[in-house]
Amino acid sequence: MQLSSAVRGTGRHRKARAQNPALRRAAVLAVAAPVAGAILAGPSAFAAGKATTKAGATELDAAEQKIADNLNTRTKDTRLGSNLSGVVIDAKSDKVVWGHNADTALMPASNTKLATSTAALTVLGPDHRLTTKVVYGDGTLTLVGGGDRTLTTDDLAALAKDSVAGLKNAGLTSVKVRVDDSLFPEPTLAKGWNTGYYPDSIAPVRALVVDSHNVEDTSLDAGGVFAKLLTERGVTVDGEVTRAAAGQKDVPVATHTSDKLSKIVKQMLKVSDNDIAESLLRLTALGAGRSATFEDGTAVVRDILTKYGVSLDDFEMYDGSGLSRATRIPARTIADILDVADDSKNAQTLKYIVDGLPVSGEAGATLGPEFGRFDTPDSQCAVGKVKAKTGTLTGAVALSGLTKAEDGSWRIFSFIENDSTANANDIKDALDGLAATANGCWA
Repeated sequence: MQLSSAVRGTGRHRKARAQNPALRRAAVLAVAAPVAGAILAGPSAFAAGKATTKAGATELDAAEQKIADNLNTRTKDTRLGSNLSGVVIDAKSDKVVWGHNADTALMPASNTKLATSTAALTVLGPDHRLTTKVVYGDGTLTLVGGGDRTLTTDDLAALAKDSVAGLKNAGLTSVKVRVDDSLFPEPTLAKGWNTGYYPDSIAPVRALVVDSHNVEDTSLDAGGVFAKLLTERGVTVDGEVTRAAAGQKDVPVATHTSDKLSKIVKQMLKVSDNDIAESLLRLTALGAGRSATFEDGTAVVRDILTKYGVSLDDFEMYDGSGLSRATRIPARTIADILDVADDSKNAQTLKYIVDGLPVSGEAGATLGPEFGRFDTPDSQCAVGKVKAKTGTLTGAVALSGLTKAEDGSWRIFSFIENDSTANANDIKDALDGLAATANGCWA
């Protein structure tokens, strides 16, 4: 579909705005430098829980007051139940236009990926690439995983081609195959994951996978694909594929590098890829000099958000994807993260988060028509005017993003609903209506 110029490409970026020292204290980090240990900073502009603004004004203009009044009415919609955390802020001044239980920590579902993306881009840098390699030693080819969840069969075929060429040059026609996924240690499952989530919604987290196969053991699965590709190229594979760490004296024979991290983050946000998010969490931990575990990954996320001045009051995070039913984040914190990502001061590092947000009515993303989004009489007016991250779990639906309002101003919003007994699609329609209200088109 043809997208509105309000959200298409980089045209939406506004000029640099005045900075609130409390919100932006030490906001920009050197992306090439690993982050280690706790990072201290002042509270965000939201920490006081009231309408704090860069300009110091708290009065709402007529358009803002109408939006606030409409939201007060529309959040009483029975589809939303009684457990809603929401906030709308002016992106230029950070003035709180509207809030409802904004500091109440709820299960945010995939809105958690906004926090994961912020930390990954900051610690690793947008140009970071992931490496998958093949090494040889003692009659064995070892496929070594680098945490690349975007690895494809075609990528493995290229690795197999180079590996076979090396073997034949050495006069070898048979080889054993093993996989090394030791980059990511156990546990492979996070606190708060229901058993029904894997391997369908999420695979146990390992450092090696091909074609996004959601199976119990993605590493051995990828090793099997690699072994078949070797066989097709005239090399005999002896025995079954096994798991073991590569030898220190093994010789590199083939390497594949992924797309830049900036592209991977945008892909992850567009389709809300849980598996990519979990790999990024662990890689971020490694980049910060810590172990690649859920615990250390989420600790680094907290460090980074604190550095950017984001309040972590009542913030609990247990995975990178938001599948954990133990995670709790207030809408105000989600909005704060989006505000940091949207700040032109951080654009070199974090603009890819805003660029990767699904657009209302955009086919192929989680706000597309195939998901029934922004297709009601109340919300259709906002098609092409909203960029937002979705979130859906049983008992939790969220929508947080940005919109260029009817009066020309940019607004950041976050709506998180928990425990409604309504049909999930009906809840999503109600949240789309709230986004259209924040835009001002549903007046």
